[in-house]
Amino acid sequence: MKDNDLRRREHEAVRNGVGYYDFTHSLLDVKSKDAAKFLDKMFVNNISGLEVGEAAYTTMLGEDGIIKDDVIVFKLDDSHFAVSTLYIDEMIKWFDKFSDEYDVEYEDITSKVTMFAVQGPKSRDLINDIVENDISDLKFFHIRENKVGDLEIYVARAGFTGELGYELYVASDKKDELEEKLVTAGKAYGLVNITTDIIVESLPAEKGFVLMSDLEGTNPYEVGYGWTVDLDKHFIGKDALLKEKDNVKRDLVGFYTEKNCDIEPGDEIILDGEVIGKVTKFTYGYTVQKFIGYALILKDKFEEDKEVLIKTKEGEVKAKLTDRVFYDKENERTHA
Repeated sequence: MKDNDLRRREHEAVRNGVGYYDFTHSLLDVKSKDAAKFLDKMFVNNISGLEVGEAAYTTMLGEDGIIKDDVIVFKLDDSHFAVSTLYIDEMIKWFDKFSDEYDVEYEDITSKVTMFAVQGPKSRDLINDIVENDISDLKFFHIRENKVGDLEIYVARAGFTGELGYELYVASDKKDELEEKLVTAGKAYGLVNITTDIIVESLPAEKGFVLMSDLEGTNPYEVGYGWTVDLDKHFIGKDALLKEKDNVKRDLVGFYTEKNCDIEPGDEIILDGEVIGKVTKFTYGYTVQKFIGYALILKDKFEEDKEVLIKTKEGEVKAKLTDRVFYDKENERTHA
């Protein structure tokens, strides 16, 4: 119960105030003359078309058109990019298979850089109190160099919470100094250090954000990410993806239950006696006040608020299907 109370307090701190946490993803530094061209081949989104300082969410596919990773690519300069991922070793191996014909260099710099996520409605005011250059005009999914005292940092307007939020990137040997300044200034805003799994569970689940565990075995069109696919360029997996584009049979949707149940990823979704899909996640949404989850199901079986059964180890549980974005469907919070 104590753990649940703590999760609720931390969740509500991000929704209503400001919270921070060290959630450094792996970072791949990519540079040299053909960096943009190479990344265009490796990812489905248009990387070369980014403005300096702009970021793109994108997926990396296998040659079979199936998602291998989902990442954020930051364009730091015309021939310099940073790729944020949780699976950097696998990414490097995949890059190595296709990089020989390109003038490109890439390096795992994860150990050299720390990222603090500062998330919530008060995050902008807090960060403006510590940075040299005001960030009020920093657009969503953009990144810019800045300073905190003598510390050189990058500030990105991004996050995995569904709130106004920022990510502060600093050299790892300076992270304690940055954290101290952040915490000191944060006292005036009720800054909360987030210590629980809400950063990958309740917060992103309410917003419809995904983990690779939700995307496993899918292509971008099956999970609502067709908007990230640039078919005007060549990328690994394009030929296979094109064969599936007009024949999408599955969709990643949401569901909710009236009470807590022992639902686990992989549990079957049943409609009228037929297995129509499987659960990919299940958690409690403290803001929407429901037990919520995602399910990968047959697309033609989806109907808003349609009742289905979920087959668990303990027996069948009633649930209702819905859109997987439970909170801030119009993005008014993230784009505040």
